Amino acid sequence: MDAVESTLVLIKPDAVARKICGEIISRFERRGLTLTAMKLLRITPEIAAKHYEEHREKPFYPELLEFITSGPVVAMVLTGPEAIKIVRTMMGPTNPVNAPPGTIRGDYATIMTNNIVHGSDSETSAKREINIYFTEQELVQ
Repeated sequence: MDAVESTLVLIKPDAVARKICGEIISRFERRGLTLTAMKLLRITPEIAAKHYEEHREKPFYPELLEFITSGPVVAMVLTGPEAIKIVRTMMGPTNPVNAPPGTIRGDYATIMTNNIVHGSDSETSAKREINIYFTEQELVQ
């Protein structure tokens, strides 16, 4: 049996502004993932810096911070067997131009800087990122 994992998903400001959060959440739920935490928030520059710390030296870092703090996001934890891989597959490639139809980015995004969703890329990242956005008490088992 596949290991049950939890992963962080952020519905980014572009998706919140377009009012497609419910559609994105329902895709994950219909796939069989369980929503174990969720909140609407404005990411502060401090939280954004912590979230994207591995990109600090990259040329696109300031643009990442500017976009993720530009409006509200929906932060959620999804749990299920191989949740990280399932979420990453459902999202599609980071660059929406390469994302096939049927993926979230393939259906809703057109440019890399505004690519609708973020999902943790590994178990290590998932644990670190979940702890940035949620306390242990906010996670429903």
